[in-house]
Amino acid sequence: MAAPNIVDVTTITGKTDVQSVTTTATAITTNSAASGQVYKVNSLTISNIDGTNDADITVDLYRGATAYRLASTITVPAAATLVVLSKDSAVYLEEGDALRCTASANGDLQAICSYEIIA
Repeated sequence: MAAPNIVDVTTITGKTDVQSVTTTATAITTNSAASGQVYKVNSLTISNIDGTNDADITVDLYRGATAYRLASTITVPAAATLVVLSKDSAVYLEEGDALRCTASANGDLQAICSYEIIA
């Protein structure tokens, strides 16, 4: 099934996903294939919870076995926060798409993704 026309929607459901980011690319938000939905990602924030060490973040939109970088190896200083996506730079996840995060070190970074499921 194709993603819905976002001009003529039935429901919009707000969601927030969270993740402790590891050194393996892992989806924080996934729109499954044939969902009949489109996800509008309004924000993605990365926080470095390590009070001493900087850590790098890579974020990609994973589509059809290809990773398209939204952020590539950006340093998040110790005890700081990076806004990767905001309402001004929203991204739509079509059916089968995923938003993935990868850190340079396990246990240093946390991600919060706010989005709307449009059906």
